[in-house]
Amino acid sequence: MTEGKTRRNFLITSLAVTGGIVTTNALQQNTSNTATPAVTMPERLLGRTEVKLPIFGLGGAGQTPLSWEGKEGDAAAIIQRALELGIRYFDTAASYGPSEDYLGKVLPPHRSKLFLASKTDQRDRDGAWRELERSLKRLNTDYLDLWQLHRVSFSEELDTIFSPSGAIKALEEAIQQKLVRFAGITGHHDPEVIAEGLRRYPFHTTLIPVNAADKHHPHPFIPVVLPVAQEKNVGVIAMKVPAYGRLFKSGGLTGMQQALGYTMSQPGVDCCVIAAETTAQLENNVKIARAFVPLKKKELTAIAQQTANIWEDSTFFRNWT
Repeated sequence: MTEGKTRRNFLITSLAVTGGIVTTNALQQNTSNTATPAVTMPERLLGRTEVKLPIFGLGGAGQTPLSWEGKEGDAAAIIQRALELGIRYFDTAASYGPSEDYLGKVLPPHRSKLFLASKTDQRDRDGAWRELERSLKRLNTDYLDLWQLHRVSFSEELDTIFSPSGAIKALEEAIQQKLVRFAGITGHHDPEVIAEGLRRYPFHTTLIPVNAADKHHPHPFIPVVLPVAQEKNVGVIAMKVPAYGRLFKSGGLTGMQQALGYTMSQPGVDCCVIAAETTAQLENNVKIARAFVPLKKKELTAIAQQTANIWEDSTFFRNWT
């Protein structure tokens, strides 16, 4: 299927079959019981997308049921609770195990109200297209709000992505065919590579690590990427906010209130995505997000200082490529 119309018609036909199955009586019952939260989270515009989102979104990776095989029940409970709590941004990726499948069994009835993001780590056009088709089928949707080039780590990858047969072609074609609304780039290895990616192409968003240990790293993301993103009005989505909980180890931060407060107080950060191990953990994180108010410079400095002795352990993910 090389023609745009053929590809899109194929996807829509497939989704009409698979997507129609998921709206079971049980799911409809859950939908009718979804309550509107009395207290809502602060919202911000996501760069130049003109989309306004709550500052907190649900991550689909990490050591959580959403990315574990055999945990569909636990994952569904977390996803359903996220909807009830007013979360509208759901983040996943083709490489996050069964995450897309789990989301695709709960989210379809709510699709029009949600901002759904996935990612591809394929660097060539054809490979990226295959992953997009797979992601759409698994998520039981006929479009993504945001499709991102996943974990871009080296400048050589940028050269491949932007080559005549690179993944950027698939992204552009998908946007033209209305299978994707916005284009993003993500990375947690080298901030210079992400900054260069933003200079070379008008991405709508970037997903990068923004946490309280960043300033102690010899190659920090915050001072390198955020100014470029702000200059180009690129939406910044923060990840690794609690560093998989390592920021809360002895001698570190006191809890998510400090971690999220630090991240969301950085100029140019529009929202964050954090995974949840349990519904209780999710509820606590949302409670903190609802109460968020930007921290003052003195408070930010004090929080960053609390990570001075644990920054290496809290930035372990920087070694991933």
